[in-house]
Amino acid sequence: MIRALHRGPGLLALALVTILSLSGAALSVFPAADRIAAPQAEAGLTVAALAGRIQAVYPGVEQVRRSPSGRITAYWFDQGAPGAAVIDPVTGKGVASADPNQALRWLTNLHRSLLLGDGGRIAMAAGAAAMLVLSLSGAALLARRAGGWRHWFAPLRGPLAGRLHVEIARIAVIGLVLSSTTALWMTASTFDLLPDRGAIPAIPTEVSRETGFALDQMDTLRRTSVAGLRELSFPYPGDATDVFTLKTDRGTGYLDQGTGALLAWTDLTGWERLSDTIYMLHTGQGAAALGLVLGFMALAVPAMGVTGVLVWLAGRRGRPRIRGNQPAGRAATILLVGSEGGSTWGFAATLHAALTEAGQSVHVGPMSGFAPKRYARAERIILLAATYGEGAAPASAKGFLDRLNALDRVPDMPLAVLGFGDRSFPAYCAFAKAVAAAAQATGWPELLPLDTIDRQSPQDFARWGRALGDAAGIELELSHQPVQPQTTTLTLVSRRDYGAEVQAPTAILRFALPRIPLWQRLTGAGFARFTAGDLIGILPEGSAVPRLYSLASGRRDGFIELVVKKHPGGLCSGQITALEPGDTVAAFLRRNPGFRPGRSRAPLILIGAGTGIGPLAGFVRGNGRRRPVHLFFGMRHPDSDFFYGEAFPAWKEEGRLTRLITAVSRGARPHYVQDALRSEAAQVADLVRNGARVMVCGGRDMAAGVADALAEILAPAGLTPAVLKAEGRYVEDVY
Repeated sequence: MIRALHRGPGLLALALVTILSLSGAALSVFPAADRIAAPQAEAGLTVAALAGRIQAVYPGVEQVRRSPSGRITAYWFDQGAPGAAVIDPVTGKGVASADPNQALRWLTNLHRSLLLGDGGRIAMAAGAAAMLVLSLSGAALLARRAGGWRHWFAPLRGPLAGRLHVEIARIAVIGLVLSSTTALWMTASTFDLLPDRGAIPAIPTEVSRETGFALDQMDTLRRTSVAGLRELSFPYPGDATDVFTLKTDRGTGYLDQGTGALLAWTDLTGWERLSDTIYMLHTGQGAAALGLVLGFMALAVPAMGVTGVLVWLAGRRGRPRIRGNQPAGRAATILLVGSEGGSTWGFAATLHAALTEAGQSVHVGPMSGFAPKRYARAERIILLAATYGEGAAPASAKGFLDRLNALDRVPDMPLAVLGFGDRSFPAYCAFAKAVAAAAQATGWPELLPLDTIDRQSPQDFARWGRALGDAAGIELELSHQPVQPQTTTLTLVSRRDYGAEVQAPTAILRFALPRIPLWQRLTGAGFARFTAGDLIGILPEGSAVPRLYSLASGRRDGFIELVVKKHPGGLCSGQITALEPGDTVAAFLRRNPGFRPGRSRAPLILIGAGTGIGPLAGFVRGNGRRRPVHLFFGMRHPDSDFFYGEAFPAWKEEGRLTRLITAVSRGARPHYVQDALRSEAAQVADLVRNGARVMVCGGRDMAAGVADALAEILAPAGLTPAVLKAEGRYVEDVY
């Protein structure tokens, strides 16, 4: 519901709120410029002294006004001809034209009414309302994604457009809420929709009927500072019954022109003060610095508009369209999805369609939107949960466990949890297991025991579907056809072969960069933007499940490079290691933001063995900033599988690589990377104590050995790999 509330106004009112924000940002500059350019009154100057100076220069002065920026303008008649000027309060003389700035007038009319009068005012009010809805719903979505309001500034992951959208929103949302709320108030005031609670004193009827009392002798004017002046109107010449009208930031009063006496005074009401404050907050008049800040925040709107559209388009591509999705309050089955890359949503769509065909009403939504109070008619809740990294919640399930643990009462409807993962990874379905354990700890009734799907297996899913049908008392057959990602054709340009001598044939495969369509260049989609450590997916012939390989190059390198070992009976590795220059393969790109060296200048400790050297070599090659890099590389034998052996000397000479420490496992004395780490224990510990980031890539057995070695090395310093992981200084990409 909140997501739809955010997306709908955003897409419909994008052009309107963009005009509103850009014109508002431009207008925010004028109060500051006016403050700088306008001659300012000296401290302690009174209205009596100022009015006397102006009257001495312009005897026919009719009115003196002071704007919130401090600019003083006088209006007069001279021999029947009107005149006006910006006044220097020191001399009382005009120093600049009082004519309005035409650019300011045009921008103001555009901002208020699209240059269309009342109809335009209504349209811009609708734009302000849309901006308010977007800001509030966006804040709620941001808090949900971060895992609660307490984690507002928690680190983000995911595609660049989505991260930019959220990072900008984090800073700008307060200003946008303030600007849109005050805009709606001012529009309501323009159309007299607010109660008029201003108080104006009655014009006095009993006056002295005398004239000519000296301005500098009027006590009220002598006690009033110019800093509080808004307007001083002079009596009409020759009319002894007229009076001076004084308006300040405290109220309005009338003064006798013959005696200088204060005839009547009324303070500003609380309502008037509120209206003045809102005017100041919206326009920046009287608070130029605040106006500039709000104007700067307004510039976030077009940026968030562009990134929001990109996120929406990516979501449409990444998630299947679920037809007939029921509102949460009317559905008998609540189906919540925790997905990182989007594939789990495809299984949700299949399950939704099958349940709907069986006569069930089903609501599908993200696990991050978990809200049992909304499920008024629910008979069961089903969770389809993937796992991110080493057991973390995927993007669409952020905050789920916090919400579950914060429940006052366990939901009555029974629960089924289905995990999605890859058994070759140590943290297989770890998040789903954590969810099931937390639910069991709360006493949540169980519809089905925890089950898992390995490598998106349609057979596993169909088996689980039959069990779900039995538990729900319905006939259910799930026939899932995975939605394959859109691929790009890559052409192999060169290959380097290794490992034949040790019965481990491996190749470094280099592909040409594909031609990138304009829309991908603009959005950064596909192969338009990638870095070493990202993943390339290849769908082998005869399989419905793509295989993922870590990239050993970034976009700036000008090519796509992989290090691939041919596994006995390996379907995909056998096919791609058989490629010859000129051959092609269909591939897609998947970001891997959790395995990147970051922009810090702290040292890097890179640890890899075998083909795990691929992304690590890519990090070294891309180290143009000459960050200290210490690389530990394990191989079978230097004569057979010393990958990138010819490139390392050049990288060291260029300053991209600080040290290379190798470990040979098939030599006279078998030596592994964990042994090499122990041999360099003192320096490794010193580097880590000084903020080094550790990155490990390779087989899971190697990674486990590395973790054990580091635990021994760091124990005297009171550190552990777990502590480094919590600090974001220890990351793994293992298989």
